[in-house]
Amino acid sequence: MKLDRRMFIGTGAAATASLAAPMLRADGHAKPRVVVIGGGAGGATAARYIAKDSEGAISVTLIEPTRTYYTCFFSNLYLGGFKEIGDLAHSYGGLAASGVNVVHDWAVGVDRDARTVALAGGGSVGYDKLILSPGIDFVEGAVPGWDLSAQNAMPHAYKAGSQTELLRAQLRAMPQGGTFAMVAPPNPYRCPPGPYERVSMVAHYLKANNPTAKILIADPKEGFSKQALFEEGWAAHYSGMIERIGPDFGGGDASVDPVAMTLTIDGDETPVDVCNVIPAMKAGRIAELAGVTDGNWAPVNAADMSSKADPDIHVLGDASQQGDMPKSGFSANSQAKVCANAVRGALTGSRVFPARFSNTCWSLIDINDGVKVGATYEATDEKIAKVDGFVSQTGESAEVRQATYEESEGWYAGITADMFGA
Repeated sequence: MKLDRRMFIGTGAAATASLAAPMLRADGHAKPRVVVIGGGAGGATAARYIAKDSEGAISVTLIEPTRTYYTCFFSNLYLGGFKEIGDLAHSYGGLAASGVNVVHDWAVGVDRDARTVALAGGGSVGYDKLILSPGIDFVEGAVPGWDLSAQNAMPHAYKAGSQTELLRAQLRAMPQGGTFAMVAPPNPYRCPPGPYERVSMVAHYLKANNPTAKILIADPKEGFSKQALFEEGWAAHYSGMIERIGPDFGGGDASVDPVAMTLTIDGDETPVDVCNVIPAMKAGRIAELAGVTDGNWAPVNAADMSSKADPDIHVLGDASQQGDMPKSGFSANSQAKVCANAVRGALTGSRVFPARFSNTCWSLIDINDGVKVGATYEATDEKIAKVDGFVSQTGESAEVRQATYEESEGWYAGITADMFGA
């Protein structure tokens, strides 16, 4: 509650004393403490909204090891030559200026009984509410022949930044007529950077610079989001360049040799020049260390994104197992706002609104050829449930597709400002 002039005069010296020496809570802290681990679309948004909307009533600490955040969304456009790496880069200065205590360190453990987070640099940070938004890690052994030690030879580029730069450098160094291979992930997976938009952007670059090159996709899934739209676009823009091998023809039986630079699909070995391996995914490691995963993902309650294992821990974005929402940056941002409202209400008694969620995922197929899919969602007792949705249609006009792409550009500017306050 804010003090106005009349209240201040009426309370006199008592008010002056309370302002000079804030009353300590039973735990010895002047303010409730929220710690957020992970400074992406979920974590940065949650930290910013809790700090902003509580008007300083809650102490908010964000733990994030990197000083520059590179967005996974739009990183495929960097591969295609539509963006530069600097266009994806964002600092945490705006969050710090808005009152968030930004700590650049690794969170290496969570003591749920003591309510503390251990830091790699030493020491720990205490919390009343903990928000985990660590993104993804990879399932060990998901692609035979590949592990993290092979990520320089066969990049995943699913954590934007240096891996994205490496994959682009490899793409540009391909010999004429060479083969770009992708091992696509099983469901569920982080998107963006969507595998099939990535194929489109690689094809866009190759069409202009290496037109006899081929793209080979080993895919364990029967189908994928916006499939008809991508296949229509590939036929129109990149005819004969892209071959996708699904599970009926062995796409789910793929292995790699990073030394020999080969991809083997259902026993058929193919030499490749670039191989983008995108393994099966799971919640970021800190969620597992906190003991809130089922072995892969972190089950949460839809109403406030609280962990089903611990009501004082909330899990956002890619790491969460929440129901119908895709693992997108838009989803994480939407979930973060619901979570921030619920956490602020629990700690300060402020009003908590019913949970509502939304998502849109845009993909660029070629110049000004943008498509999208999206939905709105509500919280049920079982999960975040889809209410209604929309998707671009095949055969749309060039004007509609250009407008869709321009809409995505506006969204990027809006969500990054929403995340970082810049």
